[in-house]
Amino acid sequence: MAKRFHEEVMGVYFDDLDSFHILHNARYLLLFERTLGAFWMEVFGGSFNDTEDRFHFVRTNNIEYIRPVAGVGRVRVRVWVERLGRSSLTFGFRILPMHEDSDHAVGSRTVVRVDAETQRPVPWSDAFRTQMAPWIEE
Repeated sequence: MAKRFHEEVMGVYFDDLDSFHILHNARYLLLFERTLGAFWMEVFGGSFNDTEDRFHFVRTNNIEYIRPVAGVGRVRVRVWVERLGRSSLTFGFRILPMHEDSDHAVGSRTVVRVDAETQRPVPWSDAFRTQMAPWIEE
């Protein structure tokens, strides 16, 4: 498990559910996306939007659906850094019920930092690496 993680409580609403009244498969990624946005704010505040490191593309998303989220309510979404490469960054995530540590879903996302003009991969800055260091899984 991660050295350090960020966790948000997210609501599951009626329009998030499929015809079986379980969380629609695409909504898991949306919950992760929202939690990742909160993570960026915690780590960088508003300053991340002022750096070249903000330019990155999503390379992969992987989700394993373990146990459905049934009906409306709330879940916990946890995110951490699994790996920081030269130009890539892989996040791990878990979606959990409110009062137990058993997974509804687990997954990962890899992003690649790119040059804003050429859109080619470039290394993360030293400042970015310093900010991310406490979050990297050991």
